[in-house]
Amino acid sequence: MSRAGFFLYHSCRLVLGGLFLYAGVIKANDVVTFARDVANYQILPYSWNYLVAATLPYVEGVAGLLLVTNSRVRPATLVLGGLNVVFMIALASVIARGLDIDCGCFNPGSEHKTSAGMALLRDSGILLLAFVTYRLRGRMLS
Repeated sequence: MSRAGFFLYHSCRLVLGGLFLYAGVIKANDVVTFARDVANYQILPYSWNYLVAATLPYVEGVAGLLLVTNSRVRPATLVLGGLNVVFMIALASVIARGLDIDCGCFNPGSEHKTSAGMALLRDSGILLLAFVTYRLRGRMLS
């Protein structure tokens, strides 16, 4: 692998891992507020909102930590990429239904709202980071 590819891989891996590690910690610190943000999507049955809010931050945090420590990179990237696709579908649903909610991604309960459209754009970039990390990790193993 070239030097540029090596640098790109580690940059993408660290940014993606740090992003989800941060998001997981922020959400885990206030599960009740995050559960309210999950409920605002109006997708899950009410009783599932807290379950998702209580488990999702830890999945994100562990996968982010794996990426930061450069271990189990491909499985962690697949998990985060899959979560990101599911979240993008949920955001598209919010846009299609005309709901005006905060995505609850990186600062649940903040007075600064992130619109669903902006979150969808941001998540497209995050998905690109996951794709690049996954592909370049495969080249590093070859």
